[in-house]
Amino acid sequence: MHKVLLVDDELFVRKGLMNLIDWKSLGYEICGEAESGQEALDIMEQVSPDLVITDIRMPVLDGLDLIRTVTTEWRKVPVFIIISGYHDFKYAQQALRYNVHDYLLKPIDEVELENTLKKLVGTISAKKLTGLTGNKLAAGSVLESLIKGDFREEDAGQYAAALHMEEESRYAYVLAEIHPKGMDGAQTDWSVKEVAAALQEIVDRTDCEIPSYEHDPGLYGLLLDTKRLAKGDSKLEAIYRSVHAALSRAKDAPVTLYVGKTVELLHDVKESYRSASKALSYKYAEDGAAVIDIGRMQETPLYYFDIEPAMYTKLFEHIEENDKEAYLSVIDNLFAEFKEKRFASNAVSNTITRCVIGVIKIIRDMESDEKGLESLPGIMEWQNRHVRLQELKQLFTHFIYEASAYIAELRREQSKGGIEKIKKYIETNYNENISLKSIAAKFFMNPVYLGQLFRKTYGVYFNDFLLGLRVQEAKKLLRVTDLRMYEVAERVGFQSADYFVTQFEKLEKLTPTEYRNKLINKL
Repeated sequence: MHKVLLVDDELFVRKGLMNLIDWKSLGYEICGEAESGQEALDIMEQVSPDLVITDIRMPVLDGLDLIRTVTTEWRKVPVFIIISGYHDFKYAQQALRYNVHDYLLKPIDEVELENTLKKLVGTISAKKLTGLTGNKLAAGSVLESLIKGDFREEDAGQYAAALHMEEESRYAYVLAEIHPKGMDGAQTDWSVKEVAAALQEIVDRTDCEIPSYEHDPGLYGLLLDTKRLAKGDSKLEAIYRSVHAALSRAKDAPVTLYVGKTVELLHDVKESYRSASKALSYKYAEDGAAVIDIGRMQETPLYYFDIEPAMYTKLFEHIEENDKEAYLSVIDNLFAEFKEKRFASNAVSNTITRCVIGVIKIIRDMESDEKGLESLPGIMEWQNRHVRLQELKQLFTHFIYEASAYIAELRREQSKGGIEKIKKYIETNYNENISLKSIAAKFFMNPVYLGQLFRKTYGVYFNDFLLGLRVQEAKKLLRVTDLRMYEVAERVGFQSADYFVTQFEKLEKLTPTEYRNKLINKL
């Protein structure tokens, strides 16, 4: 009840106001009466009225001075309504500077006063709730206090009035999740005003407010008075469907509603909110459903555990092998399991996170970093985008595809770096007794694979490359020294002088002796 103080120097006016209307039915109670402004100040200090209805002309301290004193010096200021005769209108206009709510002429019209008081209920409740919530009043701040339970039960009436609702009815808290359209769709970022605008047609048709609150971008809370919204024989499902349709049409975006249990008292809305949050856990188990009502989900268990370790192992193996067909098959099985086993939303989140971390570990084990993956931010932030299961699968598949190709490229780069080391080793040690087999053993590689890799990288067989190095060095020795043929052969790594001569002639079409003599004859 809002407390009202009547201030007028005429007793019959005060008593007339008391009896003129049914104050209690409008949500008010008379807490006192005063015949002067000074007496009103004394009473106000004791009872802290919410509304003061005062005359202008009074002895000692008139109505204007009363209003000026309270509005300029008091911390808690009530709402003022001025009543006065027609001839005092210009005088009363001065009081309007102090945000006086209304001005009524004597004699007071019963209907006019009643209408004024009805409209004033929300304003007074708003002033009270500004103090209670500690914020600039909005339906969102009121809802936030309700769902958090941050209010006293005796203040429930003020919250109800501010929301234009009753303390007792049938309330359901509904979470409305707005999904992006497709994997690359931008997050639908609505303001609370836009949500309210989308629902305005329902509000107009039912004459029932639907307060809304933004939990985070893309997730909004709606307080539905299902008793008032259910006009005629409308069933709850029809109400939820109409809300869903209104939101979907407004932004042409996919929407899912998560409906909490129905409560009868406004101060129990927090229980409905908690159950709506629980309904959100069924997001992927009921993927594709327009409305997920916790009342229908209670007997349908969710899966809160992890997938089989073997599935992780297979996925990581196929990623490392860059086997697209194989890892796509694992992803298909993984997402099918999410639905078939009815994974809770946090279980899905844990699985995706573990997969992403596993991929990052593979990359870091290869002494690289994951920053080069363009799809990494999207898969790291997918929960904030409010994606459905199909969009999540697309995001995850895109990430795995890119990561697998990235890992394959890293392996190619590593292989290239390794083969370059081997080439330099051959160029430095060509004059020793080395072979493909001995070098492969030194670098912990399979000799067949090493031979294939060397030819693929440099376009020449290992033995031909080694022979070329040895022959080129032999030609240099033949030009600048007078070493004998067996000495030249030993210097460049041949174990046999005859084999040296044969191989030299094979490449140069001359024997070593003929090569040297050719040079001498040119002198």
